[in-house]
Amino acid sequence: RVQEIMVFSPSFSYLTIISLLFHLSYFSSIEAQNDGLIVKLFRKSSSKYMPNIVQAPIHAYIGQHLMEVYIGTPPIKISGITDTGSDLIWINCVPCDGCYKQINPLFDPRKSSSYSNVSCDSSECNNLYSHECSPENQCSYNYGYADNSVTQGVLAQETVTLTSNTNESISLQNILIGCGHNDTGTFNDHEMGIIGLGRGPLSLISQIGPLFGGKKFSQCLVPFHTDIKIASKMNFGKGSQVSGEGVVTTPMVITPNPVSYLVTLLGISVEDTYLPYNSKGDASKGNMLIDSGTPPIYMPNDLYDRVANEIKNKISMEPIINDPSLGTQLCYQTNINLDGPNLTFHFENANVVLTPIQTFVPPKEGVFCLAINNQTEEEGIFGNFAQSNYLIGFDIEKELISFKQMDCTK
Repeated sequence: RVQEIMVFSPSFSYLTIISLLFHLSYFSSIEAQNDGLIVKLFRKSSSKYMPNIVQAPIHAYIGQHLMEVYIGTPPIKISGITDTGSDLIWINCVPCDGCYKQINPLFDPRKSSSYSNVSCDSSECNNLYSHECSPENQCSYNYGYADNSVTQGVLAQETVTLTSNTNESISLQNILIGCGHNDTGTFNDHEMGIIGLGRGPLSLISQIGPLFGGKKFSQCLVPFHTDIKIASKMNFGKGSQVSGEGVVTTPMVITPNPVSYLVTLLGISVEDTYLPYNSKGDASKGNMLIDSGTPPIYMPNDLYDRVANEIKNKISMEPIINDPSLGTQLCYQTNINLDGPNLTFHFENANVVLTPIQTFVPPKEGVFCLAINNQTEEEGIFGNFAQSNYLIGFDIEKELISFKQMDCTK
């Protein structure tokens, strides 16, 4: 999910830019006792001594990896989209009369002893990209999304609790979150909000990273349709470096947008056929967003047409052409995933090979469709289908993204 201020406009929602200052002084005693923070994601307290591994259950549901964290005192379980395309952590809050429907109870800030609204005249509120003052002097926000989804609410501080590998509860106090009171759009009933992991100052990594060795993390997402009991893996801080044989690294492209992880895609190979990013043979810097909050790959129309045609040329089966429910997707009638072709994404200094597990998904029984969509924009999105079975490292401080092919189910 990307913020609205960018030019992307796929059918998945994007958060607007936020710029906040965050103070970490109250964590100094914990920081001295820990080298890194490891979070385990499962598909979808203060403790005297901080453990090495902190686990957050995650499950996959309708194309999203949903991270479960606990918010408030007493802690309430929240299931939010794991999203490298945005930085705000926000949840549906009582009252939420105009919100999209969710199956779990709404978070009620009145029942949490650790909840506090951020005042409109505070430095945090003044650093928001956009904000308003409520009659009660609360810092109110209104974020629009590229698919016309909207979250409206107030900025607050809350306790966020994770669980360690030794079953200890780890409470992180005064985490800045959005408490949404009017949230609408393309969200499903299992999604209670978003856990932003982008580069911006409000993201989970930006708020807790300095406590555990720096603003960096790595993730290894299991493919969809993997057994729900098998965990994806995410490491924060020291220990999250992606190293060893087979690692490739590409530079982040830093723009005025402080949130997104942008890289440069030079072209794509369908098996041994190389297709440049555009017909001119050049590629603009930062033309691809690494976004775990968007399921498929998005690419410009011209590149999509050339890639899809080459894929069809490499597959001996005839595509489905008479199923209106599939729309214009490139789909094949098969009970098992296709045998090739592999696609190589040629990022700057890094070739990332995608197998059919990462590029074809079954929208219904007996059908597999290409998990790539076209769009009019010149920029693209490298979504979470493509990210599965790769250990991907995001190092905000060194401005690098690393990839290592891996079976994330093991």
